[in-house]
Amino acid sequence: MGRVMAQTLTQGRPEVVEDIDEPIDASAASTGLFRSMRHRNYRLLFIGTLFASSGLWLQQVTINYLAFALTGSSFVVGLASGARSVPLFMAPLGGVMADRYDKKQLMLSTQLVQMALTFAFAVVIVGGWLQTWHIFVFSLLSGVAWALNMPVRQSVIPTTVPRGDLMNAMALNSAGFNLTRIAGPALAGLMIAKVGAGENFLIQAAAYLMVAVLVMQLTLPHVQSAASSSGSAMQNLREGASFVWHNSQLRLQMLLALVPVVIALPYIAILPQFNVEVLNGSAATFGLLMAAPGVGAVMATLVVASLKGNVRYGLLLLGALFGLGLSLMALALATQLWMVLAMLVLTGGTQMVYMTASQSVIQLSIPDEYRGRVMGIYMLNQGALPLGSIFAGTLADLYSASTALVIMGALVAVLAAVFYFRAGSLRRLTV
Repeated sequence: MGRVMAQTLTQGRPEVVEDIDEPIDASAASTGLFRSMRHRNYRLLFIGTLFASSGLWLQQVTINYLAFALTGSSFVVGLASGARSVPLFMAPLGGVMADRYDKKQLMLSTQLVQMALTFAFAVVIVGGWLQTWHIFVFSLLSGVAWALNMPVRQSVIPTTVPRGDLMNAMALNSAGFNLTRIAGPALAGLMIAKVGAGENFLIQAAAYLMVAVLVMQLTLPHVQSAASSSGSAMQNLREGASFVWHNSQLRLQMLLALVPVVIALPYIAILPQFNVEVLNGSAATFGLLMAAPGVGAVMATLVVASLKGNVRYGLLLLGALFGLGLSLMALALATQLWMVLAMLVLTGGTQMVYMTASQSVIQLSIPDEYRGRVMGIYMLNQGALPLGSIFAGTLADLYSASTALVIMGALVAVLAAVFYFRAGSLRRLTV
């Protein structure tokens, strides 16, 4: 039995209920780094994550390659890469669908749509009909499928493991994604050279088919949601937004989640300039810089996955955010390649600890009937990433890449400290 903080809406206002005793499966007390893998449904989701994220990296790298090959313009490459993020505004709709309809069928449907889109795009490339507009249409449509799929997938994870294993499950899920983040780009480049760009998308379509096969094997518990039986989709969406707004804990978490997205994570956008200005590096050096945060992310998620029992979630996520700010400032001061790589590993690690803790806190703060809608709203913060990239790029152009990193890191650290001292409920949160 554990001490859990839950919040419900009573006449539009949040009511804090403490000391909720709930039956926990014996395996919830299990130990070990991979303890979530003991649960069949989670294993299926995890393997599906490996296939889906591998396909994602194959797509991203190959799209960039094709856009540059057709136009010779880095600007067009940036537009094509960002087109996938445009449909993120549809994520709350995906959350509403997750709360209204059968989650397994939704995951299966969106996965099959992604497979069909990818296969059709591969046919266009192999047939020699590819034009630039095809790339943008494909990126936008696949972005829509992704925006509808992710809130459903995120809302399913807590139903596959006991509450005591949730953080372990979230961390392992992140580790799987980041493993493919390290190997995926290199594998995609090799496959473009060996089999061709069109064939890359055929392989990606096969990966999505495997995800669909795994989803078909899931046996998920039925969760009765008020959204499934009353009101329109827009009414359900307003209910979800009202739930977040009237829940002070969730409001704080949503606001805090914007800090790294807008101020910290756009450091990736100025790494090319940092590579030239500070290291006088080559394309190979830049490849190392891009891979280093993924290495740190995998290492960090494995550490987080090993945590168990009475975790001070609030301190963990605030500490990780403060550490992210410090690591960015340390990166700005590094002048040798080994120092830069070490700081990027640390940056990737602190970033992933924060993101894993943040998602775990939110998942543990909401009841099942609102889970899809809240996760859909949470995903909207990713839409602020382009704004952050503009902010980071402007700072780097006005001053230098190193100065931009110092300013960004300092802002993140200061804001983490402000939340620590001013948001006592978040700091003391223990689940």
